[in-house]
Amino acid sequence: MNKYIKIFKDQLLYDNPVLVQIIGICSALAVTNSAKNSLIMGLALIFTTGLSSFVISIIKDIIPKHIRMVVQVFIISFFVIIVDIYLKAFMPDMSKTLGPYVGLIITNCIIMGRAESFAMANSPVASLIDGMSAGLGYTLVLLAVAVIRELLGFGTLFGFQILSKTATKWTLMIMPPGAFFVLPIIMWIMYNFINKDKKEVK
Repeated sequence: MNKYIKIFKDQLLYDNPVLVQIIGICSALAVTNSAKNSLIMGLALIFTTGLSSFVISIIKDIIPKHIRMVVQVFIISFFVIIVDIYLKAFMPDMSKTLGPYVGLIITNCIIMGRAESFAMANSPVASLIDGMSAGLGYTLVLLAVAVIRELLGFGTLFGFQILSKTATKWTLMIMPPGAFFVLPIIMWIMYNFINKDKKEVK
């Protein structure tokens, strides 16, 4: 159990894919002008990363080494297609908004990284927890950025009006450069928090 808790904490905090490893940030910059978009994108990544790592771990011993990357991409693509079909069937508006970015999940460095570095060397259960934890860590960062951008840019949160309609809106926040301001600040705060936490543990 302690092993699984460590995996969860590492991917959520100490080895967070966005804040620490600095990977998967393209979508973190692209979809974070809306908390709802970020949540759906995050859930899609949790689903894909968790299940693809789980399946890859199950069949790792029978995958020929010279085609392992091809097999990994095939498995990841399978789960991404499921997400894409679900969004088109039940959330068509969200599908139109996130369409291009959902497809790019296939090449997301977070998923490929967890598949290659963890799932290929660990048990299916550990790989499932690792994949879902990495996806959750990614999702929390997306939501943190999106909440700030949507609140300051639109005055709303998940589409609900929070700030007064007469309040001054920061248009910059809902434009692409807004993410370049917010994400580095969050990364800096977390960097200091993680280092402080590590020093206290020692």
